[in-house]
Amino acid sequence: MRRERLLHVGLPAGLVALALGGCTMFQPAKDPKLYALEVDPGGRGASVTAGVPAILVSAPRARAGFETPAMVYLRRPHELESFARSQWVDAPARMLAPLLVQSLEGGGRFRAVALVPSGVAAAVRLDTEIESLLQDFTARPSQVRFALRAQLVDLPERRVIATRAFEAREDAPSDDPYGGVVAANRAVARVLGDLTEWCGAEVQPAGRE
Repeated sequence: MRRERLLHVGLPAGLVALALGGCTMFQPAKDPKLYALEVDPGGRGASVTAGVPAILVSAPRARAGFETPAMVYLRRPHELESFARSQWVDAPARMLAPLLVQSLEGGGRFRAVALVPSGVAAAVRLDTEIESLLQDFTARPSQVRFALRAQLVDLPERRVIATRAFEAREDAPSDDPYGGVVAANRAVARVLGDLTEWCGAEVQPAGRE
């Protein structure tokens, strides 16, 4: 008994801690769950009207706090937090780019839709910025807020045609990250639908005023 006690006392503190903790300190941290923004394209829009221009879609930007894959939420005003074990598979702005193209193509109002940079000769460019994409837990049930600012630019004349802010709020089916993902996809789909209609209305076919 005395010998065992002396051996124990003689162990370095780090080895004692390792012995007590077993192998838990070497277990890898759980990989975060990854989620995507995905919108059902639905049916194609009407046939393209003769004379409509092509449109370029520039890479969307995001305001500070929303430019990373972190899934942001709110428990009290002005304080942004992010889930530790859940995140977007990519930054929301990068996920939004192909969804914008998909939505504009489905609207059937443009001869061609392409992401910048592109060899497509286009008369109009769409610029967008994500102003917020977060799950708001100050509401019950929690809500996802998605806000997007858009600007249409006449490329030959180098002037802004129109600017508009879009926002959608969707109740989350559950107060957890997955519920937020479901609500986020619904909110994005609503905004993209409104944005597509707006772009079609603001950009006139060639020869029309």
